[in-house]
Amino acid sequence: MAGEDRHQGPHTIEFHDVTVAYGRRPVLWNIDLAIDAPGLFAIIGPNGAGKSTLLKAALGLVPLAGGTVTFFGKPFADVRRRIGYVPQRETVDWDFPVSVMDVVLMGTYPRLGWFRRPGPAERDCARACLGRVGLADVADRQIGRLSGGQQQRVFLARALAQQADVYFLDEPLAGVDARSQDQIFRVLSELRGEGRLVVVVHHDLRTAAEWFDGVALVDMRLVASGPTASVLTSDNLRRTYAGPLDVLDEIGLAVEQARRTR
Repeated sequence: MAGEDRHQGPHTIEFHDVTVAYGRRPVLWNIDLAIDAPGLFAIIGPNGAGKSTLLKAALGLVPLAGGTVTFFGKPFADVRRRIGYVPQRETVDWDFPVSVMDVVLMGTYPRLGWFRRPGPAERDCARACLGRVGLADVADRQIGRLSGGQQQRVFLARALAQQADVYFLDEPLAGVDARSQDQIFRVLSELRGEGRLVVVVHHDLRTAAEWFDGVALVDMRLVASGPTASVLTSDNLRRTYAGPLDVLDEIGLAVEQARRTR
């Protein structure tokens, strides 16, 4: 996880002096962050802090104004098949006339290349991934007819079908029901158990201590990173958020209590 100075060899993901700007407005500034597998790692910070931009910068979806991002010591272009991505649900056109199965099959495309179409093996893989997220019975349904939580799980199944080593999820729990939330985190925990790294843009401080092994607090700059219990302190939260101090104290106390019970 982040903050391990004794790590040998290339990190699973390494951000070095990463700066991103939209026009003249900086969004991220000199981010240095290393994250290693296996584990569940959260990117947390206030609205507009650059959390989603950090993921997009790593994936080449927004240009860097400075710095580098590497995966396993290599640029993203060299390892893109090993990286899965689940975007924010709000960025997807859910009216597009495509079935759930078609969406999940898209996760197999990187392995197929340009000239092969998905065959029986890919369809079996897609069905297995849908079963893993609890949606095997909606494979033929149009994607727009699902609930928000189901749609998010379909996109997680698409990422699973890619059989990646690293997964990026951008606010996967925004607007989802409790059942979908539990299903998503069950799958993410399974991925960790399989030796994968899952990096999640997350908004709920109260659940972060329970779910994540490591955390980076971001507010344009990197405020702190490392094991969750050592990062989510009242002092670090004050430096990250401009919210009411009593709420931050309450969260810091909850994290301290969670640390003592482990």
